[in-house]
Amino acid sequence: MTIRDFRVALVTSADFPDLFDDDHPLRDALRGRGVAVDAVRWDDPVADWAAYDLVVLRSPWDYTARRDEFVDWAASVPRLANPADIVAWNTDKRYLSELEAAGIPIIPTTFVGPGGDWTPPAEGQWVVKPTISAGSQDTARYTLPGQAGLATAHVERLTTAGRTAMIQPYLSAVDTAGETAVLCTPDETGELTFSHGIRKGPMLTGPAGEPVDIAFEEISPRQPSPAEREVAERVLAVVPGGAKRLLYARVDLIPGPDGAPMLIELELTEPSLFLSTAPGSAERLAAAIIARL
Repeated sequence: MTIRDFRVALVTSADFPDLFDDDHPLRDALRGRGVAVDAVRWDDPVADWAAYDLVVLRSPWDYTARRDEFVDWAASVPRLANPADIVAWNTDKRYLSELEAAGIPIIPTTFVGPGGDWTPPAEGQWVVKPTISAGSQDTARYTLPGQAGLATAHVERLTTAGRTAMIQPYLSAVDTAGETAVLCTPDETGELTFSHGIRKGPMLTGPAGEPVDIAFEEISPRQPSPAEREVAERVLAVVPGGAKRLLYARVDLIPGPDGAPMLIELELTEPSLFLSTAPGSAERLAAAIIARL
């Protein structure tokens, strides 16, 4: 087979039928090398997934209300990147507790499942969100003690609906340093390695307790510090099954109270990769895809 015989599906959702804008550089880089590329909804009932040489998850962001269906779909797709067992593990943020047990510094997190109780802390600012979500859906910040009732109601609303809530302290570094995302793709040997970094500005900028508005997310290039790179490497070293299976990874970090990096999230399923912010990053990912083909 030649490159022109290969077909790749970039998986999206009904909201982005022609892919999210930031995935266009990857699409174009693959097509520029002669690979046939289709944007396909994950829930397209007539999609022939077996016809593709590689199926790459990109923007299937409407799956959160149908997560079980999405996980089952992933398990049915041959040649899926990232693989289906990673999809099942990474789409529920309770994986953070496993990483913490492995020695990864995470933001202190309390999980409250259906039927569980939560007593609000005496003071401080706290973030409440579901363990299954994308794009900061159903996420809000509360200032205690004044908004303890609102925070408790948010947790109860999630658990009553059969969801698991997670509660974390709101770190002041979000408003100053911002988040650092460490983006990793395979190098020439197939090993997952650093590609580029970005800074994300604060998202919970409205009145505390109001739903988050992500329409104007602040993104800019950033070179991760050696300490951030080291934490990212530690995180990837404990990925179930090994990180070499992955086509991409995004490690989101924030300075903790002592300034040391702490993990916010490990994004392995459908993260924005911010390819438009880093010249050459789309070409590197395209080369990694072709190497797998």
